[in-house]
Amino acid sequence: MPTELTDRCWLIELRGVNAYLVEDLPAEVVEEADVEAPSDAPEVVDDDEYVLTLVDAGTPLDAERLAAETEATGHDVSEIERVLLTHYDIDHAGGLAKLGLRDATVYVGRDDADLLAGRARPDARTPKGLLHRLTGPFTDAPDLAVEAVGDGDRVGTFQVYETPGHTPGHVAYASEALSIAFVGDLVIERDGELRPSPWYLSYDTEDVRESIHDFADREPAVEVLAMGHGVPFLRGGSVRLAELGQRIE
Repeated sequence: MPTELTDRCWLIELRGVNAYLVEDLPAEVVEEADVEAPSDAPEVVDDDEYVLTLVDAGTPLDAERLAAETEATGHDVSEIERVLLTHYDIDHAGGLAKLGLRDATVYVGRDDADLLAGRARPDARTPKGLLHRLTGPFTDAPDLAVEAVGDGDRVGTFQVYETPGHTPGHVAYASEALSIAFVGDLVIERDGELRPSPWYLSYDTEDVRESIHDFADREPAVEVLAMGHGVPFLRGGSVRLAELGQRIE
């Protein structure tokens, strides 16, 4: 069953990886009504105005489960209007082409967009790049609109932060209005602690470290820190990331 992390945000646990479903606030309503917290939203936002957003999509084998878990939240995958993809990996992008999404737009970091679309080949000189070469045939390009995003872009209430290292185009999405940051595989959670993405799963571990420092310095103060692997933090998420930054200096 999906786990409700906050009002209108759910964790969906798949095969060793997390996906998330969130009802995003309409950006224009947030701006016009000066919504500063999710608790303010019901006063100015009708139920049909929320934008159903999927964050990452699991592996090709996860599509059926992801659809069922979406239904358990009271939604159908056909209602998903956008997908925030943190990076190109089979366990984050592999399920996209299998979900049967209709009119959704997929947002992905610029340097991963060509990999997702099959227009570029991964650099096989690193363990991670070689893994991408091997899993690429199983990660079909989705028959959906794909929009490349970069640092400072906005998607709904979410701001895009480039966080390269795990993959060249890895990005994080943070919403101050929802007090949530989705950080993909920038970090992992183990036994209640955050750790950087390990070297054998990353293109460049030094870039991972720099991205952690940069994102911790620039992200808004959010409560929920939701990663691709491990248990999300529901309180003090930005503080926990800053603490990790201090430990790896």
